[in-house]
Amino acid sequence: MVKAKKFVVAGTFEGLPKVTDFELVEEETPELKNGEFLCETLFISVDPYMRMFCRFLNKGDLMIGEVVGRVIESKSTKYPVGTTVVAGYGWRTFAVVHEDDKHMLPTGQLRQVPEDFPKDLSVGLLLGVTGMPGMTAYFGLLDVCQAKSGETVFVNAAAGAVGSLVGQIAKIKGCKAIGCAGTDDKVAWLRELGFDYVFNYKTKSLDTELKAAAPEGIDCYFDNVGGDFTVTVLNNHMKSGGRVAVCGSISTYNNPDAKGPYIFETVIFKRLKLHGFHGAAYQEQWPEATTQVAKWIMEVKYKEQVTDGFERTPQALIGVLTGKNTGKAIVKV
Repeated sequence: MVKAKKFVVAGTFEGLPKVTDFELVEEETPELKNGEFLCETLFISVDPYMRMFCRFLNKGDLMIGEVVGRVIESKSTKYPVGTTVVAGYGWRTFAVVHEDDKHMLPTGQLRQVPEDFPKDLSVGLLLGVTGMPGMTAYFGLLDVCQAKSGETVFVNAAAGAVGSLVGQIAKIKGCKAIGCAGTDDKVAWLRELGFDYVFNYKTKSLDTELKAAAPEGIDCYFDNVGGDFTVTVLNNHMKSGGRVAVCGSISTYNNPDAKGPYIFETVIFKRLKLHGFHGAAYQEQWPEATTQVAKWIMEVKYKEQVTDGFERTPQALIGVLTGKNTGKAIVKV
């Protein structure tokens, strides 16, 4: 048995989560049974989607989340001591996991680090560029949007873990990449990444900037924001037959009662294809895609925003939900 810490939900979230919405408690891990192993958490992922999933959690429930951990004790032949795994056992410092566990979180299914994962890369990247965000960008752009060379791609929240990769993959595939972010520092980083046109949506007019960036319209729109922002893009800037990957709606996560204009006439008139998706839907194809993205590591740039200390996990999540991160936000336990 090991003394462990975990975060549970302290009560119903109202609007933007607060540190007091989470309670840190201690527990002792149980003795291992056949097929189980004890995992020590190395890194925890914090992502915008967590705010949406929190609507389904009750007081006392374990806070959800994907982690990278190392097996320190085992009664499993599949996961011997020393194995590094990605799992969905939530905000815990240690956890007992069964080798056949299936998780409610689609991206949190138990898996080993791929054998061909580059040894010189941090395993924290398994929660970022070669993990769920990387797979979301890869399949969202190439399968959902089916972006082709010569087309124009627009991604919002472009300095985040997913958006920053969408723009770079678009460039690798020969597309024109347009991106926006909410601070001048983030916009400067997007220029470093090779985006063709970038702007600060908080200080510039969305309509004016997109007319300048894509006067003939947008072929592929990778949407992480939703809300009025997306209504403007669809109504005023999408080409006929344009494709939209609906990946996130961070503008409404903290306000589930938000209501905006209807877009159905625009979708019909422009013959738009809107496809809601999440990267976990492609999980069987992750190994091949992970190998490809790992090869692109030499071409793409990425950032990890690392928060040190398990106790600061709530602050890290709140930072993501308020746009404090550039690139992928993780917690180093």
